[in-house]
Amino acid sequence: MTATQRRGRRIMMSPQEREAFLAGQRTCRVATVSADGTPHVSPLWFVWDGTSLWLYSLARSRRWADLRADGRAAVVVDAGEEYGELRGVELSGRVAFVGESPRTGEPCPELEAVEREFARKNFGMAEMFHDGRHAWARLTPDKITSWDFRKLADL
Repeated sequence: MTATQRRGRRIMMSPQEREAFLAGQRTCRVATVSADGTPHVSPLWFVWDGTSLWLYSLARSRRWADLRADGRAAVVVDAGEEYGELRGVELSGRVAFVGESPRTGEPCPELEAVEREFARKNFGMAEMFHDGRHAWARLTPDKITSWDFRKLADL
């Protein structure tokens, strides 16, 4: 069960707005914590399937090592340039690793739809190609918070 947003309810996105926003965006910022407690934030392309955020990361990256050691993550997807245009979604929880690491294309039914959407959204391709360097982590959020400052004009 996902925690309910309490603060900022007047400017939070509706479930339909949130779904459309996450489906339309390409880049997120993933926050992890290293073993020594140092935070690390890095941009990454993603796919949202309506329930989970799928992260396609280099398997030999600090982000991946952090997630392997401590699966907790916070992810922000945001947009807007001017203050009154800012909008976004923060998702937090634990990741689960799906498929082989690194991904070489071994059959994985759980990844079929995700990889098809990732290839379409980010590369304009019908099928995913596998470079043997990336792997998949799925974040099914415990908490989702959203904001849309465009709604401030109505308050």
